[in-house]
Amino acid sequence: MGEPTDIRTDAASASEATRRGSVPGEARTSHQPDGATLAAQSRGAALRRRIRGQRRSPARPKLWFELALIGISYWVYSLVRNAVPEHEATAQKHARWIWNLEQTLGIAVERSVNHAVDSVTWLIVGMNYYYATLHFIVTIGVLVWVYRRHPGRYAATRTVLFLTTGLALIGFYFFPLAPPRLMHGMDFIDTVKVHDTWGSMASGAAASVSNQYAAMPSMHIGWSLWCGLTIFFLARPLWVRVLGLLYPAATLLVIVSTANHFWMDAVGGIVCLAAGYAAARAVYHVWAYQLPRHPVRPGDDTPVTVPADWSAKAAA
Repeated sequence: MGEPTDIRTDAASASEATRRGSVPGEARTSHQPDGATLAAQSRGAALRRRIRGQRRSPARPKLWFELALIGISYWVYSLVRNAVPEHEATAQKHARWIWNLEQTLGIAVERSVNHAVDSVTWLIVGMNYYYATLHFIVTIGVLVWVYRRHPGRYAATRTVLFLTTGLALIGFYFFPLAPPRLMHGMDFIDTVKVHDTWGSMASGAAASVSNQYAAMPSMHIGWSLWCGLTIFFLARPLWVRVLGLLYPAATLLVIVSTANHFWMDAVGGIVCLAAGYAAARAVYHVWAYQLPRHPVRPGDDTPVTVPADWSAKAAA
């Protein structure tokens, strides 16, 4: 009576061993992953969760990393901008083309604005200093403000600025353009040179260390509009938000009055900024200002471990 039972038991054991893949020469038929596979799946899932979490709520980068990144980026920006081939003939040709296009569109008023503002000495000197300084001071100030007060939005907002600047470098290299003040025979006034304004890289002795034909697109407009939109969407007091919108408008008036840019250069800056916003949205899936103010990712610091029952299953 016991022998058939033993036979059935042995057969059942062999079948179970075959299912588990422990019988030599037998193919494994179970779909149950072993411990190593489960561990790999867990790490992969954890990585995917972190990527999704970083998109939904980016962490604020370390301060030292940001300072190094900004410093290196500006160095590269200056290096590439000043490495643009200074083909004066090509730059003058492009300037003529832009000027003729604006005349066709009926917006070629830069020369009239330049002469009108230059007749008010205190105003044009103030604009010269505005052009030379606020471009950097305000941009850095907004970056610091977002880093401190809106840490969850900082990475995406900064990414927009970096992408915009990167696109501008392409424009500088492939479309050298003489600014209005350097056009031959067009009677524009170089306001920095005439009024001997200190500190500007646009004219005078400092011009020798800066490429004068990297005018398209205008990063004075690209950066100032980035600052203005960031302030408008993130600041709370209404008067601060209004000032944010006025800043790029004032910058537009300054770059035209000082004969450093055409209207079309400003359009190029706006296009670069729009592309920067679009690219950042593709990365984060929402607009930069729609992200949470503070990073929210519970459990990110929990180490990836393998449950104890996985080891038991693997050993079985």
